[in-house]
Formats: sequence, structure tokens, C-alpha cells
Amino acid sequence: MGCNLRCLWCQNWAISQASKPDRPIYGEDISPEEHVRRALAAGCPSIAYTYTEPIIFVEYALDTMKLAREAGLKNIWKTAGYATKETLDAIIPYLDAVNVDLKGTDDEVYKEYCGGTAQPVLDTIIRFHESGVHLEIATLVVPGVNDRIDQLERMARFIAEEVGKEVPWHVNRFFPGWKMMDTAITPMQTLETAAALGKKFGLLHVHIGNV
Repeated sequence: MGCNLRCLWCQNWAISQASKPDRPIYGEDISPEEHVRRALAAGCPSIAYTYTEPIIFVEYALDTMKLAREAGLKNIWKTAGYATKETLDAIIPYLDAVNVDLKGTDDEVYKEYCGGTAQPVLDTIIRFHESGVHLEIATLVVPGVNDRIDQLERMARFIAEEVGKEVPWHVNRFFPGWKMMDTAITPMQTLETAAALGKKFGLLHVHIGNV
């Protein structure tokens, strides 16, 4: 449970924000060895570290990833990408694929809504791409937050020019959540506009999601 950001629109807030600031962490103790055993018994090809932020339990994740790699399983992360260089150095040798949330390319969104800054996320995305890990990027398009044309253009341009046109970009629909319960669901037209901008900048794989 937990996250190192606090995005006010979080779609998984019940678990990502539940333990803050001093509430208990719920769940059962499962060893890294047991995760791998269960995955193999179920015939899974991979283990995904997701729904809460794997960066906050990186030691536990890394212990599991090493055992999974030894057992022939793939390791997949879903992350907000707010990581240090040391964290990336540790996990990349055992990481096969990653989907990183990109909320914007500057601090306008991250500082006001997420309690962070943009540059560490941009650096993480570039580092994953340079490392050869299979990379996909997802943007939850939130009305009034990151849905302006100029914001969407900057994200599409960043992916095309700084990462790669072959990297998939998922533009996803927002539903009211956590501290933004009164914000409207993302209009389909906004998502179609975002997808069109991605293609305008040459992105080869743009997907509309959560619809």
C-alpha cells in the first residue's frame, strides 16, 4: 500500500493513499519465494508489480524480481516513474517491461496536483528507453488538469523526440476519484484529440483507454 506521489485524481486512491500518514498497512505477509511459486503453479509467464507504486516497496520487489528471473519469469512494472537513479540502477537488470505514467512535461501539473516535480519522471522514461526495457507510456487525461492542447502536444512531442516514435502512448479516460469527485469524466472528443496529436507527431502506437 502507498505511493510517493499524491495525485488528487488518483484512480487507485483507496490503496495508494490509504496508509498515509500513519494508518496501518493491511494485507497478508507473502514471501518473494511464495510469489514466484504461485506464479509458476498458475502457469503465469510474468509477475506484474502494479496498482500501488513499486518504487515504495523496491527492496521487496527486487527480492522477488531476482527470484522470478532465475525461474524464467518476466518482471513487469506499472509506475509513476518518480524514482532516483539508484533505484533505476538496481531494478533495470531484472526488469523486462514497464508502463510509466506521464502526467505532463513540466511542473505545472506535478507541483499543483501530485506533490512532486516533472523532471525525475522524464529522466526515468528516457533511462528506461535507453536501457532496452520494453517501454510504454500512459497519460490519464484529466479535465482542467492536463487536457489543454498545448499540454497534450508537449507530451506527444516529448515521446516522439526524446524517447521514440515506436513507444506506445495510452491516453486514458479519467473517472471521478479521491479529491476530484466533482470533476467530469473525460469527454471522448478530448481523448480523440490527444490521439490525433500523438499521430501528428509521428507516434506509431496510440491507444485510447478506459472507455
